[in-house]
Amino acid sequence: AQGHGAKGDNIYEFEIEFLEPVEPKPVCRVTQRQLNITVQKKESNWWERLTKQEKRPLFLAPDFDRWLDESDAEMELKEKEEEKINKMKIESRVPKDPFKHLKKGYLIMYNLVQFLGFSWIFVNMTVRLFILGKDSFYDTFHTISDMMYFCQTLALMEIMNSLIGLVRSPLIPAVVQVFGRNFVLFVILGSLEEMQSKPVVFFIFYFWSITELFRYPYYMLSCIGIEWKPLTWLRYTVWIPLYPLGGLAEAVCIVQSIPIFSETGKFSLALPNPLNVTIQFPFVLQIYLIALFLGIFVNFRHLYKQRKQHLGPKKRKMK
Repeated sequence: AQGHGAKGDNIYEFEIEFLEPVEPKPVCRVTQRQLNITVQKKESNWWERLTKQEKRPLFLAPDFDRWLDESDAEMELKEKEEEKINKMKIESRVPKDPFKHLKKGYLIMYNLVQFLGFSWIFVNMTVRLFILGKDSFYDTFHTISDMMYFCQTLALMEIMNSLIGLVRSPLIPAVVQVFGRNFVLFVILGSLEEMQSKPVVFFIFYFWSITELFRYPYYMLSCIGIEWKPLTWLRYTVWIPLYPLGGLAEAVCIVQSIPIFSETGKFSLALPNPLNVTIQFPFVLQIYLIALFLGIFVNFRHLYKQRKQHLGPKKRKMK
């Protein structure tokens, strides 16, 4: 090889006569710092030394990080065999689930359907926004509500999946998110025609749909053991701005609905005499506003832990 050393450009070469026969074609790999040459023995056995000459050449030195003698190799082989046996014992103790493939198929279909539903919502709203501009804000509910009703009703299955242990997701964050969204969708927007034409509906639906565009494909691929790193990053990053914005839009929607509920008296409950007390629904909404921000905090904390677990630095196991 030609290289530049202390004495300038020179031709460097060396010759080693091995103790036993080796394969005639070594494997060479060139890096920026060095040349790696891997020489394979013709027969797999232990040599007394590397070269035929008993005295080791001065330029030859062992790499003790990769050094392995006969006793070390036997111990390493024994450890691998024990590890393999222990793994087989553990697997034999775990009962096989006869419905494993059925559950996996159900989860794949559920996430696929939800992904297609929220994709339709997102594409529809985006196209209408480009064509109609701000005018699309005012009829978002009448255009999108049927599909949103379907997706959010189907989302109740996420609570059931977590409750019966079909997925490992914690139950409380799922309950907070699903019931929070359905409360806004069915109770606030679905029951008040005056709220259905307000621009805040556009932002609520848009923030919800963008978040789910990455969540459901991630879960769907996870069911079949596939991890796509860009999708993983998006799933655990996009929620950082969208989740607080979605919560803020829901809070604005509730605040705007309070005067309407006060005027109409809808959902207010009058208790029978002699109590003669009326539970005003606007007061319930004010309490719900506090619960909304507490729920955002709970889910934000849960999602942050998940992000740290999936995107944080990996800890190396000590041998």
